[in-house]
Amino acid sequence: MFWGEYSHQLDEKGRLIIPARFRPHLTSGAVLTRGLDRNLVVYPQTAWTSLCESLNQMPITHPTGRALRRLLFSGAMELTLDRQGRISIPAYLRDYAALDSEVLIAGMETFLELWEPTSWRATLNDVTLTLAETETLYNLGI
Repeated sequence: MFWGEYSHQLDEKGRLIIPARFRPHLTSGAVLTRGLDRNLVVYPQTAWTSLCESLNQMPITHPTGRALRRLLFSGAMELTLDRQGRISIPAYLRDYAALDSEVLIAGMETFLELWEPTSWRATLNDVTLTLAETETLYNLGI
C-alpha cells in the first residue's frame, strides 16, 4: 500500500502535499500523530483502529503502555485531504518532528512516516541499532 520515499515542501500555512499514489488509501479517513523517533505518522483509519485496539488491551499500570498512550493519543488528530491532496500539520506536531520546510515522506506498507530529511538519513544509517532498541515494542506486537 505505502512504499517508497518522497520529498515535498511544507507551505507557509503548514500544509503538505501527499503523493498522489497514497491519496486513495487516505480518503476514508486518517490520523496524524507523533512517531516514536521524533517523526510524525499518518495512519489510515483501519490501521489506526487496529493500533488503538492493541494499545487499549495493555493495562494502564504497564509503563510502556502508558508512555505509548501519552505519545500517540495526546498528539493525534483526524486528517482530511484538501482538493490539492494536502494535509495541514499543526505547529505542535511540526515542532515535535522539527519540520520546517522540506519533509521526507516514507511509506511503511500500512502507514506513512513524515521526517525532517537529516533525521531520516541519520535513522537509516543507524537501522541496526534502531531495530535492537525497539525489540520491546516488537514483542508487544506493535
